[in-house]
This record gives sequence, structure tokens and C-alpha cells, in this order.
Amino acid sequence: MKTLQNKNKHIVLSLLAIGIGMFGLAYASVPLYNLFCRVTGYGGATRTALYSPEKILDREITIRFNTDVAGDLPWEFASEQKETKVRIGENKLAFFYARNLSDKATKGTALYNVTPNKVGIYFNKIQCFCFDEQIIEPGQKIQFPVSFFVDPEIAKDKNMDDVKTITLSYTFFRVKDDS
Repeated sequence: MKTLQNKNKHIVLSLLAIGIGMFGLAYASVPLYNLFCRVTGYGGATRTALYSPEKILDREITIRFNTDVAGDLPWEFASEQKETKVRIGENKLAFFYARNLSDKATKGTALYNVTPNKVGIYFNKIQCFCFDEQIIEPGQKIQFPVSFFVDPEIAKDKNMDDVKTITLSYTFFRVKDDS
């Protein structure tokens, strides 16, 4: 009888441990996925850098800019230029603007990615508005700079030889605690 009780206790404890482990993995999955994407560039996630490289190559890549706003955020958001050419390794500055179309101050944050997805690991931002929540007053228009470069290591990757254009895409979302 004792052995049956011990077996049942062992099964219950094992199931409880599995349940707690599954809950912990579910809770940690988003931060772990974000970390994975930033390290590998998976899904078009870009990298951040403190400074641009010293080496600038002759190869040029066209950078296109795409902007979107989630439906619940009353903002106009656009890039000031549709595209720009950048030499690999060259630090480039692009400007975007957002205007609050509502009669209340609203708070938003931008998510970003690049396409094709495979270039995310080589696309680096030095300064970006997407790192911070933005508060815009009613009717106010704000300009946002983005400083970026394409890592010279892209030239060593044969899988990147076909990349002539990179699209940098931003979507602004309303911050949840914004009322």
C-alpha cells in the first residue's frame, strides 16, 4: 500500500513540476524570442550599435522606408524621404515625423523590422526613436531621426550578394497605459 501511495505522490509531484515548468516557459517565451531575434537577426530584427564602422565599401544598397500606424492611435506618421542610397559601412541619417491628429495627448511606441529578413543581422541602428515611448500633444508634429548603417560583414556573406534593397519598416502602436 505504501508503494502505491509513494508512486501516486511521485506522479502528482512530477505533473505539478511539469505544469510549473510549462507556465515558466510560456511566461519567458516572449523575452527569450526577442533576445533570439536580436542576436540572430531572425525575422528582420535589427541590431543596435554605439558607433559606425571605420571601413566603408563602394557597394551601395538602397534603403526604402515604410511607415504604418495601428488603428487605435490617432497619428499621422511618415518618412521624410521614400528611400536613400547608402554605401556599406556608411553612417546614414533618415528623418521621420509623427503628428497627433486628436484633441488629447497620446503616447505611442514604434516596432520595427527590416526585409528581406535575412539582412536583419547586418542592419545596425545607432540612434532610433523606436527605443522610447513617444508622447505627442494635440496637433503637435515631431520629427524623429534614425541613424543607421549596414555592417561591412555583409560583403563576406555570399547569401547576401543578391541584396540590392532593404526595407526599414516601422509601425507605431498606442501604449497600453495611455488613457
